[in-house]
Amino acid sequence: MRKIVLLIFVFTVSFMSYGQPVDHKQMHQCVDALLNKMTIEEKIGQTVLFTSGYDVITGPTVDPEYKEYIRNGMVGGVFNGVGVNHVRSLQEIAVEETRLGIPLLFGYDVVHGYKTIFPMPLAESCSWDLEAIENAARIAAKEATAEGINWIFAPMVDIARDARWGRIVEGAGEDVYLGSLIAAARVRGFQGTDSKDRSTVMACVKHYAAYGASMAGRDYNTADISDNELWNTYLPPFKAALDAGSATLMTAFNDLNGIPATGNKYLLKDILRDKWKYDGFVVTDYSSINEMIPHGYARDEKHSAEIAFNAGVDMDMQGGVFMKYMKDLIMEGKIKEEEVTEAARKILIKKYELGLFEDPYLYCDPVRGQTDVLTAEHKEAAHDMARKSFVLLKNEYQLLPLAHGKNWLLLAR
Repeated sequence: MRKIVLLIFVFTVSFMSYGQPVDHKQMHQCVDALLNKMTIEEKIGQTVLFTSGYDVITGPTVDPEYKEYIRNGMVGGVFNGVGVNHVRSLQEIAVEETRLGIPLLFGYDVVHGYKTIFPMPLAESCSWDLEAIENAARIAAKEATAEGINWIFAPMVDIARDARWGRIVEGAGEDVYLGSLIAAARVRGFQGTDSKDRSTVMACVKHYAAYGASMAGRDYNTADISDNELWNTYLPPFKAALDAGSATLMTAFNDLNGIPATGNKYLLKDILRDKWKYDGFVVTDYSSINEMIPHGYARDEKHSAEIAFNAGVDMDMQGGVFMKYMKDLIMEGKIKEEEVTEAARKILIKKYELGLFEDPYLYCDPVRGQTDVLTAEHKEAAHDMARKSFVLLKNEYQLLPLAHGKNWLLLAR
């Protein structure tokens, strides 16, 4: 019966959208039809994201328990799973061994190139070459998709002005205008113009918001800033990335003025949904729902799941709390079932837009791993980006070369 339902659904989607731009009316009709067949457990499953692993000897791995979760329709996506064979094996479980055959998303952190390594984003920003930066993202997407990835956790657009914060290297630095331009360029590079192009991916702009303002440059720390600073410094790059079409958004680990970003209704509902009218889905950073407990904002995991979902989170990365507690929270009236349905809808829509219902194995072509990775063209683009990223400093007071026996720190003043 499951295979019949799947075949009918896939045939309908293929008939309506193959070779054509996404028809949004038909897309919503198909997603609604699928949601009407789904149990509440299957809807919750779409909101769950678990990690794959890697063994230096055997290669990509996945927790056997996670495989069972996939078989039971309890997982919507996997991250850190790379390699066409590994991705296909997990996708086959989702498509062939579950009741409705809903395909998985496969995400990965691609910070500065995939196999062809580009300069760190902070270095790239020094070039002010938006075309080259967009091309670097385009190449990263092409290579990542050649190994099964369809969702990249980038661009990182946090404005950062404290060099003690190690993650400053992942963003564009301290300038809001430049950071906004680069945010949009990277989204365009990752996503291209056709969501069903197998060499493009969904972007995930991160970390929302004010992560780069963490006190003393300490990761996960408090960001205590004014509304003026929030709106004029930390939010513009996110707005630029969303205006460029970023399919998804990731919450931050920090708290903002005492409220963790992952449980912050002001950020996730008032600004993101109500003011900016964003219609993509929101995923947490790695177990950041659980992190609300050490932040002192949630009593326990169940409470953290309630806070995060009601604040506007759609997908739980690795925390496992939506899977554990969501149904109970619905039964207790602390979470509305219709809002869980809406979260699942947002995620299913992105899978539809990627073309995964037409072809769940769209990103599993074994040939592309040989032809589209580490090409001469890609290597030259990386070299060109590196040349453009160089920053030359003026040798004032003849400080260099450093002379033996002199206090060069004093000379530098």
